[in-house]
Amino acid sequence: MLPYPQIDPVALSLGPLKIHWYGLMYLVGIGSAWLLAPTRLHRFDPTWNREKLSDLIFWVAMGVILGGRLGYVLFYDLPAYIAQPALIFEVWKGGMSFHGGLIGVMLSTWWFGKRNNKTFFELMDFIAPFVPLGLGAGRIGNFINAELWGKPTDLPWAMVFPAFSDPAQLPRHPSQLYQFALEGVALFAILWLYSRKPRPTMAVSGMFALFYGIFRFIVEFVRVPDAQLGYLAWNWLTMGQVLCLPMIIGGLGLIWFAYHRDPAARQTA
Repeated sequence: MLPYPQIDPVALSLGPLKIHWYGLMYLVGIGSAWLLAPTRLHRFDPTWNREKLSDLIFWVAMGVILGGRLGYVLFYDLPAYIAQPALIFEVWKGGMSFHGGLIGVMLSTWWFGKRNNKTFFELMDFIAPFVPLGLGAGRIGNFINAELWGKPTDLPWAMVFPAFSDPAQLPRHPSQLYQFALEGVALFAILWLYSRKPRPTMAVSGMFALFYGIFRFIVEFVRVPDAQLGYLAWNWLTMGQVLCLPMIIGGLGLIWFAYHRDPAARQTA
């Protein structure tokens, strides 16, 4: 069994102001995307400058934050937030939905594209390889918060999470780290390598949706579902898996359509 590293969720206290690691992880993800994006800009649109790129990343970040929080409120714990609306603003405690964030990114990207003469999928293909940076950083934030841990296990890398998080004090799968490795590291490697060559429009977005959906669906088997929801069916199907199924199907559909509408791309795939 591995020891859980005792990390204070508060990274810095300045009087009444507390800066949490969870929030800093979002800055790490957004900052990493901002630093790496210029390396792909010349292939995307050589006429774009750093200012326009910064505007795009800003609106994508707003989509992530607002969509992620509202998605969690709507998909995972709506009755609690209706009863106590002030809880919506307590984002440092966690409670962000990837699928809500994805919807937010899609809406902000569509809005930005309409004003900059870019199609929705042109922009989505461009930003997709950077999204795993934020996903991976967010999972590290979950780990520091000691939240979203997995089921009990006797595997040698099991961890006992703090009592405030897990009163049962059982050795558990560190599922946050599994998701960091798959949704962060592996997904970034797949998309970065795949997008190094020219691909038909929609293909990179399809690869993102497909592999994120697969990775998340797999980890959900060892992750404890949100207590307020539990399992939705058959004692194993979670809300996360339900929301990933359309991503897997949609990702396959996007890839198929991308290559079949561009026969030349099939020859070089």
